[in-house]
Amino acid sequence: MTIRTVNPYTEKTLQEYHEESLDEVRAKITGLRKAQQEWKLDLDARMQALKEVRTRFASASNELGILMSTEMGKPVSQSEAELKKCLWTIDYVIENAAKFLAPEEVKTDAKKSYIRFDPLGVILLIMPWNFPAWQFIRAAVPALAAGNAVLLKHASLVSGTSVKLSEIFGLDAFKSSVTRGENAKEAIKYSDGVSLTGSTSVGAMVAEEAGRQLKKVVLELGGSDPYIVLDRSNLDQAVKNCAVARMQNNGQSCIASKRFIVHEDVFNEFYAGMKDEFSKVAIGDPLDKSTFLGPLSSRDQKETVADQIKRMKTLGTVEELAGGLGGNFIPPTIARIESNFDEEVFGPVAILKKFKTTEEAINLANETAFGLGASIWGDPASAEKLVPHIEAGLVFINKIVASDPRLPFGGVKKSGLGVELSRYGLLEFTSKRTIWVN
Repeated sequence: MTIRTVNPYTEKTLQEYHEESLDEVRAKITGLRKAQQEWKLDLDARMQALKEVRTRFASASNELGILMSTEMGKPVSQSEAELKKCLWTIDYVIENAAKFLAPEEVKTDAKKSYIRFDPLGVILLIMPWNFPAWQFIRAAVPALAAGNAVLLKHASLVSGTSVKLSEIFGLDAFKSSVTRGENAKEAIKYSDGVSLTGSTSVGAMVAEEAGRQLKKVVLELGGSDPYIVLDRSNLDQAVKNCAVARMQNNGQSCIASKRFIVHEDVFNEFYAGMKDEFSKVAIGDPLDKSTFLGPLSSRDQKETVADQIKRMKTLGTVEELAGGLGGNFIPPTIARIESNFDEEVFGPVAILKKFKTTEEAINLANETAFGLGASIWGDPASAEKLVPHIEAGLVFINKIVASDPRLPFGGVKKSGLGVELSRYGLLEFTSKRTIWVN
């Protein structure tokens, strides 16, 4: 059996890869478990190894960026930005791992008592296609730094990227596997923890299996992030940033702003500005550095979004702001609908609504099953008062939602469990052990 990758821009086959069987996946886990016994012993040696990974990653970034864009359609300029963020994260982990993992002394009536942070073992990463380097790096590098071994099962769409990452890392404590999702699910029972970035439905399935096996799980799932415009205070910036907020990564981002909730006093002005910003977006070949919006990642993905747009047209006014696009392209689209459309739209489609009162804005922001991020624009003091009422793991005021290696990243409700990044993310796949000495 083979797994085939396809260029979503040309719709031509790129490569075919051997599909590993469950036995082959298990054999890799066995090898990783053996390697982890040595890898976990010396923090300084791990940091030196990660520095060498960082050097190889930087050297391969140009080739890797083109490969990512070719496999899943991301504009190459955005692939380059993604890879720079990966390097920043590797640097941050190397700089801070010793401090984050240091035993934490706790004063008790013992002669000495403290908390140790020890690795769990082999961590299975089930990673998506939309940020194929970044979402892998932010899960793998902290887990490796903590002393775990890591097995990567990437989305089949980016199998070439998965293989390339394995070559770049070149560690006995890290391997990637090109295999089907069913095998990844079975592999949970042979691992010591699992981290998934993906859809809520797949996350529920992985969580169910991890729970059955009593394995630690971290889930970074979908989002339907609100973009709330309270007043005129930062209206120009709110308009200027709306296209990036919605259409980053061709609109295929869990933290992209998807629902734009605007006060009635500035609604018409914001709507006119949004139309202008959406209409100016450069659409085309992902490998052209001037392109901002490329094709969706696959024919299936394009058909899913096209069907969502069709259903939105029965609920309100939908404007597609570019014509003549074929292939896997979806044009920048604005949907002005009043009813609740509670699906995550993974494409360049903005849902636009107006509100009268702050209470109404909060209700609209929270009327979704998701709770990943929220972006609020307006007077900072007024905006910050909304924070306790917004059901989201990330709230950004006068800025689009973004991940940062220094801050924890994770959602609430159906957007996930646990966090990535920062000290909190690095400690997710550690055992917090109590030590008492008399």
